[in-house]
Amino acid sequence: MHETSFAFTRRVSAALEPRDEAPSDWRWGLPRLEGRLATLRELEPADGAHLLAILATPEVMRFLSPPPQSLERFTGFIETTRIERHAGRYAGFAVVPHGVGHPVGVVQLRQLEPNFRTAEWGIALGAEWWGRGLFLDAAKQVLEFAFNGLGVERLEARVATGNARGHRAVEKLGAVAEGLLRQSLLVADGTRHDQVLWSWLGDEWRRARESAAEGQSWVH
Repeated sequence: MHETSFAFTRRVSAALEPRDEAPSDWRWGLPRLEGRLATLRELEPADGAHLLAILATPEVMRFLSPPPQSLERFTGFIETTRIERHAGRYAGFAVVPHGVGHPVGVVQLRQLEPNFRTAEWGIALGAEWWGRGLFLDAAKQVLEFAFNGLGVERLEARVATGNARGHRAVEKLGAVAEGLLRQSLLVADGTRHDQVLWSWLGDEWRRARESAAEGQSWVH
C-alpha cells in the first residue's frame, strides 16, 4: 500500500478569511498537473460515486482516517475542498490515469501555517492501482506544485508504521523521517496506529532537482 495519511475534512468556513495579498491564480481554480501516467485535476462533485466505491474498502481504509461513508457525505467533502481552496487553505486533486475516464485516487495539500509556508499532504489510491507506479507519478507532480506553485517551505507527510510500501515510496521521493507520532491515527475499525512523520524542505528539494538536471539522480 502506498497511501499516506489522508484527512477527510468536513470543516466549512463560516466566511472566507481576509488576506493581505492579492489572491494567486490557484485559489480560483487548480491547474491540471500532467504526469507520465496520470493527470491530476481538481476534485469535482461528480467524482464522488467513483471515489466512494474505491476508497471505502477495507484494504484502503486500513491505514487511513475513515472516508465519508455515503455518496451525500462524500459529495459534501468535495464541496468543502472547493470552499477551502477558494479561501487559500487547501488544494484537492483527483488522480485520473491516462486512458481512464474517472478518478482512482485523491491527493490533498492543506496548509499548517498561514500562506502555505508549512503544509501537509495525503494521497489515497484505490487498491487496484497499487504497485503500478501511479503513486510516485502523482507525488512528483504534487511536490512540484507545492514548492513552485504554492510556495511551500516545509511539506509534511504522515505514514502509519505498518505501511512499509508507503515508507519506501516517500523515502524514494527524498523525504526525511523525523520522528514517531504515537497512536496518532484513528482508523475505521476504531484502532489507533503510530505514524512516522516525514518531511521535505523547499530548499533541499530544489537543490536535488538542480542535481538531477546536471545528470545526477534525485530519486535514490
